[in-house]
Amino acid sequence: MRLGPGSTERLARARGDLRMGVPVVVGPLVVVAAETLTPERLTALRALGDAPVLAITARRAETLKARPYDGDIARLLLPGEVGTDWVRAVADPADDLDKPMLGPFASARGGDAEAHRAAIALAKSARLLPAVLAIAPDAPEALAEAEGLTRVSLEEAALARAEGTTLAEVVSARVPLEVSKAGRLHVFRPADGSEEHYAVEIGTPPRGEPVLARLHSACFTGDLIGSLKCDCGAQLRAALAQMGAEGAGVLLYLNQEGRGIGLANKMRAYSLQDQGFDTVEANHRLGFEDDERDFRIGAAILREMGFSAVRLMTNNPAKIEMMRARGVEVTERVPLKVGHTPENARYLAVKAQKSGHLL
Repeated sequence: MRLGPGSTERLARARGDLRMGVPVVVGPLVVVAAETLTPERLTALRALGDAPVLAITARRAETLKARPYDGDIARLLLPGEVGTDWVRAVADPADDLDKPMLGPFASARGGDAEAHRAAIALAKSARLLPAVLAIAPDAPEALAEAEGLTRVSLEEAALARAEGTTLAEVVSARVPLEVSKAGRLHVFRPADGSEEHYAVEIGTPPRGEPVLARLHSACFTGDLIGSLKCDCGAQLRAALAQMGAEGAGVLLYLNQEGRGIGLANKMRAYSLQDQGFDTVEANHRLGFEDDERDFRIGAAILREMGFSAVRLMTNNPAKIEMMRARGVEVTERVPLKVGHTPENARYLAVKAQKSGHLL
């Protein structure tokens, strides 16, 4: 066995590099995340040859009135005179209303955009804004070798998106809880180096029967500091209380903050909501879809713990569909209608109207 990194490790390195502003090589492209781009690296990228392009999602392109000729993404030609401030302004909608005249934009048309698409997906998985500056040098492999850049093949990137990551339980230990002294916390570590996920087991649920379960996505603001903008904290506490009352259950605490966009991007969405946009509109202006979470993780943890059927505590039909698609039977949907406040009334209404939540 070789000591060097394999596909999974290279992808993890690439995510870390993008967060630090270090370019990575994705297929034939050298790419750097728009939000971590520095003037010095922009100058170095321009010295490689052809003009760079700024790849953004079609969601962001719609806001900017740019043409997404590649369907789900757009490749904006970078004007020769602009700097990092322009790049960030295109990627980040924070000042859209104050500076509405960033365009007109010229979009690249024709050619293969799969590497740009893979680079945007990599930025998303790094919890960055989904926008990357990309350039195609003459010899990307030689450049990566000379500059010590992490290199990811298109095949590796595609496989990671299609299959997701594997998880392994690291440890579990007894944790007496307010709702049940028979509590146990399991820690699961993904093979791709991303955030760990947790399972809170109440009692000793029989593995051969449907278990009362909830897939709860981490919400720092709602779970920990009592935010009134969402119902997450109330749902977390109510789910644990019901499991404690029944004497058995499993709550999966998945580190997919902000419906999978990360806390920083969630706060960007909150800022846009303060400007008058609803939660879905804010996500789209940032370049994200309504929901970027990967519910395959929850199904994988349940199967790893020995459960094949659940009574799922959720208001979200998408969770039920994904559980069933991944081989976990959902015998019952258990509604969880708590935490409604005047401050989150519009948020919950939008989730029902645009995301199909059963509220």
